Amino acid sequence: MSGLEVRGLRVSVNGKLVLRGVDLEVPPGVIVGLIGPNGSGKTSLAYSIMGHPLYRVEEGEITLDGEVINHLKTEERASRGLFLVFQSPPEIGGLPVSVFLREVLARRGVEVGEEALSMYMREVGLGEEYLSRYVHEGFSGGEKRRFEFLQALLFKPKILIVDELDSGLDLEGVKSLTGKVRELAESGAGVLYISHNPLALRTLRPHRIVVLVDGKVRAAGGLELLDEVEEKGYQVVLGE
Repeated sequence: MSGLEVRGLRVSVNGKLVLRGVDLEVPPGVIVGLIGPNGSGKTSLAYSIMGHPLYRVEEGEITLDGEVINHLKTEERASRGLFLVFQSPPEIGGLPVSVFLREVLARRGVEVGEEALSMYMREVGLGEEYLSRYVHEGFSGGEKRRFEFLQALLFKPKILIVDELDSGLDLEGVKSLTGKVRELAESGAGVLYISHNPLALRTLRPHRIVVLVDGKVRAAGGLELLDEVEEKGYQVVLGE
């Protein structure tokens, strides 16, 4: 299968099992909305897919375009087309945004001129003055989300994993960036969109909704599943 495929994934962190046999598919051009209560393993799944060193794969496989990537380091997975928009990206004091972007783009063999870079900045709602600021230093929650997503637009990943993009954004920001997510999907990227925000998910209109509870996929379906969970709570998908 092309795209991202997770099969029987069991993952532990510091000896604690956080994923308990997850199966998930994100084909090219498809948006999968991942929902679940706090502590259900959504961010753990994102980190495991990206190869975070603290997340130990006990069983199962992660494949990208048919290649098993369990053994690959994070930077190797990124070079193959995986990209994660972080929920809480770190500040990097002393590193200007312009230097950071050009260095990362150069390592990937991507050339973006000054005018094009400014255009991308405007597309996510950031002014050119941010190019001289240090990475994430003093950024609001919404500004961090916009800058993280700017990188996704520049890198054009095969698989985009978005962890709480809508957190810290106002309504217009949610509409703008979810629109950009859909544009990336329409251009062929597979998207795994993690969110607690029903408004953002309805604006985005994922092709599929997956419910993760206690480290397991407990339900999957269309947007009607989101309606059911919002109306009745997660107990409905647990059969309680």
